[in-house]
Amino acid sequence: MKINHNILQKIDFKQPYAWLATWFGCGLMKPGPGTWGTIGGLPFGMILLVVGGWPVLLAASCLFFVIGYRASKKFEEVTGEHDAGAIVIDEVVGIWIALIPATFNPLSILLAFVLFRFFDILKPWPISWCDKEIPGAWGVMIDDVVAGIFAAFVLVGVRYAGLG
Repeated sequence: MKINHNILQKIDFKQPYAWLATWFGCGLMKPGPGTWGTIGGLPFGMILLVVGGWPVLLAASCLFFVIGYRASKKFEEVTGEHDAGAIVIDEVVGIWIALIPATFNPLSILLAFVLFRFFDILKPWPISWCDKEIPGAWGVMIDDVVAGIFAAFVLVGVRYAGLG
């Protein structure tokens, strides 16, 4: 997604919603703000995984889904643009979901990242349906949640097959 620089002029970066929606500015980076948002969320997900394992990562994903919904909704209200490229908190939640079955080794984490970006970019059904048909902030968040779930399931399959 391209970033519409005209909408950025409408955003008040003194407000928390702007920093959360853009994941502390990752969504403003070029090229590929979604990839930068995923990269920006990855270290936090890894820390949560190490500190508390999958239960803490799942709880954080649920909490940040709610926070992301609210930040995205405010971002959309202020800019008038649905699913602006600068909104990347949805990628943060998605990568955290993808990391839930990961083991703390570089291959597993890299695979979670690659699988999540694969599903988020290509958007196979039902991810594409969620992206196109679900309106508002709910739609901003849910397609990345589903992409994260797909990535997590594939990662479980890879681990079950003894490959990761």
